[in-house]
Amino acid sequence: MSARTHSHGVSQRLIPEVSIDNLLSEYRSVTEIKRLVLDVLKPHKPSLIELSQRLSALKGVEGVNCSLDEVDQETETVKVTIEGSSIAYDSVEAALRELGAVIHSVDEVAAGKRLIEDVRTLQDHRD
Repeated sequence: MSARTHSHGVSQRLIPEVSIDNLLSEYRSVTEIKRLVLDVLKPHKPSLIELSQRLSALKGVEGVNCSLDEVDQETETVKVTIEGSSIAYDSVEAALRELGAVIHSVDEVAAGKRLIEDVRTLQDHRD
């Protein structure tokens, strides 16, 4: 740690020097996306299996769940849950686009050092 003397002769301790790269790396690890829950509209092909496999192959993704929510004449609405250590939303969006799918809504995002599960409260039990 170093000290700096101001024009008034007062010494002030400074924070140890830290590189910008180290700060950015620390910031990214804290703010990385750990879970995404998406409402996705897709054509009948590719199948849910192909969609899941494609998304699970993305860097930073550790698991994918795809649940069929609704079927229309030409499309399917799918709930896609993705978990991982460092999910890149842009990569997920691009992969879906390549498969002819589009994100209808982002229903849940979890970011930070760890996942936090929802906790039921008294307000959740009201009728």
